[in-house]
Amino acid sequence: MNTTDLVIDVTGITKLFGDKTVVNAIDLQVKRGEIYGFLGPNGSGKTTFIRMLCGLLTPDAGTGTCLGYDVRNQQPEIKRHVGYMTQRFSYYEDLSIRENLDFIARIYAVTDRASAVQNSLECLGLANRSHQLAGQLSGGWKQRLALAACLIHSPQLLLLDEPTAGVDPKARREFWDEIHRLAADGLTVLITTHYMDEAERCHRLAYIAYGNLLARGTLDEVLASARLTTWTVTGPALPALAENLRSRDGVEQVVAFGNTLHLSGRDPAKLAAAVATVRDSRYDWKQTRSTMEDVFISLMDQAKDNFK
Repeated sequence: MNTTDLVIDVTGITKLFGDKTVVNAIDLQVKRGEIYGFLGPNGSGKTTFIRMLCGLLTPDAGTGTCLGYDVRNQQPEIKRHVGYMTQRFSYYEDLSIRENLDFIARIYAVTDRASAVQNSLECLGLANRSHQLAGQLSGGWKQRLALAACLIHSPQLLLLDEPTAGVDPKARREFWDEIHRLAADGLTVLITTHYMDEAERCHRLAYIAYGNLLARGTLDEVLASARLTTWTVTGPALPALAENLRSRDGVEQVVAFGNTLHLSGRDPAKLAAAVATVRDSRYDWKQTRSTMEDVFISLMDQAKDNFK
């Protein structure tokens, strides 16, 4: 990978809070124009890592650059060129959409502020609501306002921390369409998410659990690296079947998806043997490709909680 194409290029990034290692020696490279998904359970260190990238926290160890600026020594420069969307809506609910955007534009000393605000309103479909108070907006419209605010100063990198939590499926889809449009224009995006369908819309992925980076690559590479075999089964009395299967050697997880069970493990022979012990004509068994959710749960089960 040509290092001149890297917007994020960090090695060994580590953060401790007291005696707890919250982010443990993470390496990450993200290319220009890439949408990079950052996955992991709550408390895994994703937000802490993002805050180190955008200059809000200083790493305790490790080196690297974000947008060509040193993550340890050039934090003010990084902040000026990054758009950071936090998990919680963080704008003024008693100001209108336009007033919020104008305020953020002032903070960044945006030239021709009025034009920048109007352009942002139009690009994100907010023009007809520009005088509506932010506190009156639904989750999806608050999300649009937050994205517009992140983009008002024309950043080169977007860091989005679970930006679609709490919004409806239509708003999520529209948000992702906008992210892909921005990336096609050269903007780089690092996004944390718990939604597996969103993870599959990223160009590349990294999975972090309790501070440790466990997997990374394209969707196909992450699925392949898990080396997980999965069977699906449909039929009667699935809860009882699930309990039976969980005690079998080689069965690492049994998860219900509607009227289907997903049965997964890393040893194909042991898993097939477990299936054989309960297989009969009442059930329809199929060996299938493991999904991102199967892999996510498997990685989560393997990880060791660093706060225990």
